Amino acid sequence: MTDVVTYKKYANRRIYDTSRSRYITLDELADVIRKGQEVKVIDAKTKADVTAFILTQIVLEQAKRNNTLLPVPILHLIIQYGDNLLMDFFESYLQRIVSHYIHQKKVVDEQFKRWLDLGMGISTMGPGGNPEANPFAAFFGGKDKSDPED
Repeated sequence: MTDVVTYKKYANRRIYDTSRSRYITLDELADVIRKGQEVKVIDAKTKADVTAFILTQIVLEQAKRNNTLLPVPILHLIIQYGDNLLMDFFESYLQRIVSHYIHQKKVVDEQFKRWLDLGMGISTMGPGGNPEANPFAAFFGGKDKSDPED
């Protein structure tokens, strides 16, 4: 989904979905974004781009429900050093850090799934299979050559 869907924000804080011709809530807009859709929000009166404000509002509403956004020491630093520190951090580092984290998480999840698939394939080797070829025999109930009970 590479197309950007445009929404209009009205003075009464309502957001209008121009693609579906109806008003939506911030939660519905958040769901659209979670599904991978990129959005743009325009102030209906001034035509100004208010996307960052609306997305920040969504994040703050979610943080309010969970009673946390950032750890208190970080919030103190942001207030102490002002907007310049925060903007520099977000523009320079945070986006790259989160993107790399998401990429690495996908890679690790895929590798772990391959390991599980490999382990399950080996563990299902039947009694007629070669037990010496099963390195997981001790874990999955197969016979081990070093077992003194043989």
